[in-house]
Amino acid sequence: MSKKKKIFKKKGRIIKDLTKNIFKILNEDANQSYNYKQIASKIGISDTDGKTQILKKLAELTATKKIKETDRGKFTINQDRKYHIGTLDLTTNGNGYFICDDFENDIFIPSINLNKALHKDTVKVYTYNKRGSKKLEADVVEVLERAKTEFVGVLQLNKNFGFVIPDDNKMYADLFVSQNKINGAEDGDKVVATLTDWPSNSKNPFGKITQVLGKPGDHNTEMHSILVEYGLPYEFPKEVEAEAENLPIEITKEEIAKRRDMRNDLTFTIDPKDAKDFDDALSFTKLENGNYEIGIHIADVSHYLQEKTILDDEAYDRATSVYLVDRVVPMLPEMLSNGVCSLRPNEEKLTFSAVFEINEKAQVIKEWFGRTVTYSDQRFAYEEAQYLIEQNQDERNKKQDNSETVIPNEERGGISYLKCTIPADISITDIEYTVTKEIVEATLKLDELAKKMRKKRMQAGAISFDRVEVKFNLDEEANPVGVFFKEAKDANKLIEEFMLLANRKVAEFIGQEKGKPSKKTFIYRVHDEPNIDKLNALQGIVSKFGYSLNTETKETISQSLNKLLSDVHGKAESNMVETLAIRTMSKAEYTTQNIGHYGLAFDYYSHFTSPIRRYPDVMTHRLLQYYLDGGKSPKAEIYEEKCKHSSQMEELASKAERDSIKYMQVKYMQDHKDMEFEGVISGVTEWGIYVEIKENKCEGMVRIRDIKSDYFIFDEKQYAIIGQSTKQIYQLGDDVVVKVKKTDLERKHLDFTLIEE
Repeated sequence: MSKKKKIFKKKGRIIKDLTKNIFKILNEDANQSYNYKQIASKIGISDTDGKTQILKKLAELTATKKIKETDRGKFTINQDRKYHIGTLDLTTNGNGYFICDDFENDIFIPSINLNKALHKDTVKVYTYNKRGSKKLEADVVEVLERAKTEFVGVLQLNKNFGFVIPDDNKMYADLFVSQNKINGAEDGDKVVATLTDWPSNSKNPFGKITQVLGKPGDHNTEMHSILVEYGLPYEFPKEVEAEAENLPIEITKEEIAKRRDMRNDLTFTIDPKDAKDFDDALSFTKLENGNYEIGIHIADVSHYLQEKTILDDEAYDRATSVYLVDRVVPMLPEMLSNGVCSLRPNEEKLTFSAVFEINEKAQVIKEWFGRTVTYSDQRFAYEEAQYLIEQNQDERNKKQDNSETVIPNEERGGISYLKCTIPADISITDIEYTVTKEIVEATLKLDELAKKMRKKRMQAGAISFDRVEVKFNLDEEANPVGVFFKEAKDANKLIEEFMLLANRKVAEFIGQEKGKPSKKTFIYRVHDEPNIDKLNALQGIVSKFGYSLNTETKETISQSLNKLLSDVHGKAESNMVETLAIRTMSKAEYTTQNIGHYGLAFDYYSHFTSPIRRYPDVMTHRLLQYYLDGGKSPKAEIYEEKCKHSSQMEELASKAERDSIKYMQVKYMQDHKDMEFEGVISGVTEWGIYVEIKENKCEGMVRIRDIKSDYFIFDEKQYAIIGQSTKQIYQLGDDVVVKVKKTDLERKHLDFTLIEE
């Protein structure tokens, strides 16, 4: 069996990219016919369920005339079919690519043949072989559906009309706005313009201004622009806020009687020091048999967020909270997210819990799922919990303890407390630093168990992407005055492991029956296996740094990726290599069709632990309770559509978050124009090299035309530009020195000048 067959084999599960794989086989030889057994063999499918899926897909493709049946049970590509429907993917240079399951590879569309189609539009194209070549190209013949009609840009106003110059560098045409549709906007304003028409005889689309955001460069204007660009809201409608305010929030005796009462169990939260919404807590009890009962308690958002209400409709539309550099745009109104649902210390809360009995080997002995009522005894910041863990490690190493004092406290019931002395550089404010011995012991035991669980996960083939996050110190006006890096430490990983445990066990509880996949509709978080071609390309890049990858099997891929990430950690090229490694991975997404989670090495995985900020978790809670109550499986199609929407909104939120980081990086570098910085070449293109500054991770471009020492040519194979006279090479991963040439806040772009030796 070939490497690719191993990658595609999905025994007993939904076969991902089945249409694309069938077309790949049929396109190999258009004159050859294949039956379903031959196709199954080539894909690497041997089980009955997989073959049934192939038969159904062949029938579907035949019915739509994408393939044809040449003989009974034998199929070939339909060579007469020249028109196809799919998605347009535009590049920043104006050309495009047609993406469709009918083809293994994307089809090139030159800019002159776009026919007014825009990025991500659903289009109908005509395909043909490029003259003198077997390579396919396409022309857009019809735009079937616009991906977006609202664009953020700057208004350039003339006497009787104006043009909106879009911020989006993939929007290749300015919007013409007539005088009567300017709606009070002034020259130079940052605005939102809606595309209303694009006449066949016009070079530019027509539009109208629907909103004035403010002046370009103003902080709030730019943050709102980012949200609007991706169709994300930044305010709640008044009726949604009103419905949230009118929710009954009293925890009644009748409601408590319906739940497992865990208020007397030792319970605490560990979150970022500046967190305002606490959607998960841990409880810890040592059992008489030497095992531990550990509860993962999650805010019971679905108790308050009832279906078929405007509050639920708004949460579904948003699907996720959005985390920009200086603000959070929540999925739920603050009254819910920071108030009634938040598991704040010293308050009773309604929760949905996964409770496990776990032994010293970190093995799950028993499990229980259901609605509970809990009481959080303590709020920890990650920094505080981390200090306890490190303090304990130091004690074990040094056999002494000089950093904590036992303080008897008569006013608090005579219980002995530990006073944690937090180092000055941690800078924690507004946090109660005094914790009970029981909580300290629980934290240390949970850390010990989490490390055992993580070790097992890594041994099973999980990928360890412990990336450094870029964070900014902001002044009172949200201007960046410093950059720092945030790295996941033991306290973060403690919480992560127990959240992963809950998510996995909930998915297994619903997703399998007697060791086999169940037919119950459920919300899965899936992650497909990596693309072999992308992995081979990554191997070509990292080999230049002395690293290697083994793509022989699924196991060797994960092992060598982990070794690569470990070896590169802390080095100048780490961010670049980690970014490239992530790009080889498939995107995680929500679906009712379980294929497992490759990155976590789980056969079953769901999202259960963050319903305050993710709508799929709310759906998971509802379905879990529905099945606990004995309900029969609902139709998957309804939930699949909701999963698709949630995945799309997650991607948009992620793009907005990245744009806000880029904006802050550009703003930060505005005040550092006279400084020289050491950097590493993080990308190479035909028009320039991208350089990432080592000390702050800000990335900008050195344009080839600005390098005056020689005439440089892009060498794609070497990931380099090469001087034609001097043979000077600037290659991916090389160390260079740069200076800021230009900062463009509106485009969120940095231009660097290369300081040549």
